[in-house]
Amino acid sequence: MTPNNFDIEKTKLTVGTYEVCPIPTGLFGLDGGAMFGTVPKVLWERSNPPDNKNRIPMEARALLLKSPGCNVLIDTGNGKDFVAKYGEKLGNKFAEMYAMEESGPSLLKSLATHGLKPEDVHHVILTHLHFDHAGGATTERDGKLVPTFPKAQYYVQKGNLETASHPNLREKASYYAANFQPLIDAGVLKVIDGPQEILPGISVLISNGHTQAQQVVKITDGKTTVLYCGDMVPTSSHVKIPWLMGYDLHPLTLMEEKQKHLSAAADQHWYLFFEHDPYCDAALIERSGHDFAVQKRFQL
Repeated sequence: MTPNNFDIEKTKLTVGTYEVCPIPTGLFGLDGGAMFGTVPKVLWERSNPPDNKNRIPMEARALLLKSPGCNVLIDTGNGKDFVAKYGEKLGNKFAEMYAMEESGPSLLKSLATHGLKPEDVHHVILTHLHFDHAGGATTERDGKLVPTFPKAQYYVQKGNLETASHPNLREKASYYAANFQPLIDAGVLKVIDGPQEILPGISVLISNGHTQAQQVVKITDGKTTVLYCGDMVPTSSHVKIPWLMGYDLHPLTLMEEKQKHLSAAADQHWYLFFEHDPYCDAALIERSGHDFAVQKRFQL
């Protein structure tokens, strides 16, 4: 039983030739008030109990789409090598500041449970370049920052790369060049512009409410559809339209985006895959009046 007493069903998902595999990269902590914005604590603490510093546990959950000859990874978590990336002053306190659990799962450990090494990943789709999504995209090797997945093509939206390269004051503490400049230098970062199909059955939708040009990933074979929500819907608690994060740059825009995409998810029975929910991997949702509610939660 999870701390918030959710009923969670175990299941396995395949979409076309892809096996859908959650890749937990490690728990970390963020302020509960920041994660739920204007939602009163008396409401959100029921499902997301905080610690004595008001931090709630958050997963950094990547998604592996595994198939013969083609392995696709969506997002990469916080990564490591913080001193090499962020300098001694920030790097030495980075893990402590965000309450990162270093003894649990990691990106490479979780991939290894599926029999994969870094060189076995062919494509990496980055929803956006905030450190908790793109931190694992690069790593220190022989004193140099290089792509973690040496044979992979990485994908990011043009608008998000521009924002990350020249971050506004609000997001300056979330975008770090160390997480994407080595990809550019190695010539492995493919910059795409707008919604499109990246690979057969894998397309991206654009969301500008949380940050500029976040790409939400839709995987479908015409029968089963999985939507990797990124920070558009970070946890299953956030399926309610007004439940937004304090981190979201454009709340009204995000509410409109959620209304559009969650309407499709509810009506067409898409699985929503949650990057930050510490208790479940995915869920089916249903309409609840003018809003949405979780119908069933899953551990994949």
